[in-house]
Amino acid sequence: MPEVEEAEQVHQPAESSEPYRGPDRRAKPTPFLSKFSFVGGQRKTGGRRPGENREVFIDRYPLWAWIMLTLFLVLNLLDAHFTLIYLQRGGEEANPIAVRLLYAGMGTFIGVKAVGVGLGAMVFCILNNFRNSRIGVAIALCFYQLLLLYHMSLYYGWVGNVIS
Repeated sequence: MPEVEEAEQVHQPAESSEPYRGPDRRAKPTPFLSKFSFVGGQRKTGGRRPGENREVFIDRYPLWAWIMLTLFLVLNLLDAHFTLIYLQRGGEEANPIAVRLLYAGMGTFIGVKAVGVGLGAMVFCILNNFRNSRIGVAIALCFYQLLLLYHMSLYYGWVGNVIS
């Protein structure tokens, strides 16, 4: 039998009730970023083949991922807001990177913080099917919630006397 190049081979589908529609268009798994990563994708769950259900990239993201990442962004902006209130009332910023951004201006501080966390949230969204990413989002959300509680305790005077 003459050898046929891989590109010319016709892949028969596994036994299914659907009619054969031609060669498999997607011989490769979905990449980290594709033209469908943010608009127009169709894959909501794992892969098309058996064994491709965990830790694969998908084209459409579940509602829970959008809710978690939106919460992540809102908590980040609340952190920036309360940080600015704290500083206006005589407090000091402990984060040296934030101090440099604050010297550049309030708009720079909020913009860089929002863009940086927004990019991180985008990466978390793309990697939402990966266990370590979900753990990372959970840890970040816990951190930001604790930070918000700390800001609230300063704001209402529950601890310290800086913001009164």
